[in-house]
Amino acid sequence: MAVVYMLAFSSLYVQTPGLYGNDGVAPVRLAEPWTAPSLLWLGLTPGLGVGLDAPQLMELMCLLGALLALGAASLAPLRGSVVFFVLWAIYFSLSQIGRDLLSSPWDDLLLEAGFLAILVAPLCCQALPRRHDPMTFWLTRWLLFRLTFGSGVAKLAGHSAPWWNLSAVSHMLESQASPTPLAWWAAQLPAWVLRLATVGVLVSQVMVPLLYFAPVRCLRLGAFYIQLVYQVLSALTGNLMLVNVLTVALSFSLLDTEHTCPAHGKRKRAKNRRGLGGQDHIVQNRSLYVRGCLWKLWALVQWGVFASATVAMFAISVVPYTSMEPWSSSKVIPEVKRAHEFVKPYRLVSSYALDRRLDAAGGRPELVLEGSMDRDTWTEIDWMYKMGNVSAAPLMVGPCEARLDWHMWKAAGGRAQDSAWFSGLLLRLLQGNKEVERLLQTEQARYVFSKEPPAYLRARLYKSGPKQWWRRDFVKEFHPMVHLGELQAHLSQHGLTEKSLPQSSTSASLLAQILGHLRGHVESLPVPYVQWALLATVATICVLKCVLSGSPGGRPCGAPPAEPKPKKAKSQAAPGSKAPAGPQADRELAVEKRPDSERSPRRRK
Repeated sequence: MAVVYMLAFSSLYVQTPGLYGNDGVAPVRLAEPWTAPSLLWLGLTPGLGVGLDAPQLMELMCLLGALLALGAASLAPLRGSVVFFVLWAIYFSLSQIGRDLLSSPWDDLLLEAGFLAILVAPLCCQALPRRHDPMTFWLTRWLLFRLTFGSGVAKLAGHSAPWWNLSAVSHMLESQASPTPLAWWAAQLPAWVLRLATVGVLVSQVMVPLLYFAPVRCLRLGAFYIQLVYQVLSALTGNLMLVNVLTVALSFSLLDTEHTCPAHGKRKRAKNRRGLGGQDHIVQNRSLYVRGCLWKLWALVQWGVFASATVAMFAISVVPYTSMEPWSSSKVIPEVKRAHEFVKPYRLVSSYALDRRLDAAGGRPELVLEGSMDRDTWTEIDWMYKMGNVSAAPLMVGPCEARLDWHMWKAAGGRAQDSAWFSGLLLRLLQGNKEVERLLQTEQARYVFSKEPPAYLRARLYKSGPKQWWRRDFVKEFHPMVHLGELQAHLSQHGLTEKSLPQSSTSASLLAQILGHLRGHVESLPVPYVQWALLATVATICVLKCVLSGSPGGRPCGAPPAEPKPKKAKSQAAPGSKAPAGPQADRELAVEKRPDSERSPRRRK
């Protein structure tokens, strides 16, 4: 989870000026203060602020989140409940301000999984019992079940023809948001192979999730590896790697310490096993195994709090699925419904139905922006990550989440009026805003209107499919030709250019200068470069810890606390007890009295 947070914060940090800057696609200054709960408003409160405006505060929050997640991924003491609560609060605050551009399915999944990490992670204080009760860990497995099984059932219940005639994988490879070169090669496979792959997808999302709660350990391990293979193949054929990494992180709930740490597993098998399916104390109260009355009381209170949170989260998570059938909604307890409505603004629970419907006609919808200086000659604007040039191979952009590129693909399935941010994109391109242009092309030399912004812009809708490399067929005009004056008048008419947030003078602020200096080094780098550098940093720290400590992870794997040694039996029987009699007892007593040197195998030989 720490790695997922690190990737999410770093990706958003690089894209923040173009998306939410004062002259970005969806400026933060247009948001009404305190309309949504967010830590950003505290930074803008007079007397409590830090001398930064709204976009700079978003950059600071992204940096703090990325650095804290980097520390949690590298250092075990930082993987506590308090740290994960701070990470969740920062990302939740950013998503509240980000509005439409931060409302994708993986944002909801990250917020829900991040909140579960607060319940599952140990407390930060080293003096307290390190582990929470394992009951909370089942919530992670329940979320994984809802994500995979819910998506699989929705595919079949939605009566989408490609899923029923087993041609869905073929259409997925063609119509996904950002295909990879491997997706093009996979689309050339024989039809029977692609149909077999469709069966595999349905089995992994409908049948395999039933094994998540199997009492047999090998079945759960098999479900984990099936899910791992599916997520790896999905990441190689699509560029939504953050969703795949997050799903794999949830899949680790199917493993146990005996599988992840063989050394601890040997010690564990030497003792008597308790619990179901080889998992010790899976729902038992750990307070019974803590020494000291005060520690027992604290562990009992801790278990009660987290067990209550587990039951509450489970009950609330069922409510979104009751809307499928009218009769099931009426069976829900009113108190549970009210609790769901209370936590709904915080996005703690969601329903998931990935790839529920597929457009089986014509291939992937593609929006193409074209600019002109004279209304006669139109030039296509190439994007760095989004498919554009049909004669070039697609790129591997993971683990970057290109927000604007994904929303361009999503907007192609509707109307221009349904995407409020689209007018802001056209306005900034007509104005020649450099930060927005970097969202399209990091290198200004590759942006076709880098020297002078276009006088006119238009958007056209195409249908793309595999060819050599791709083909593209014109469908319709998505947005008519527009020029700067006309678009500014339209936005002013709807009040979209008025500033709602106070703008403070931050040029003299030391923190603002540090942020600006750091931005100057990062703005010319593509997002994947920044993310791979962070991943390499985490890997380097982990390797150094492993080398210095001589064990994976920088510490002995699952080393349990030392147990007191049992007292040696006295050579003579206690008074009032009957001593063992017989030749066998005499020989054992003689062996015990024999010195260690005489009892060694070499001495006996």
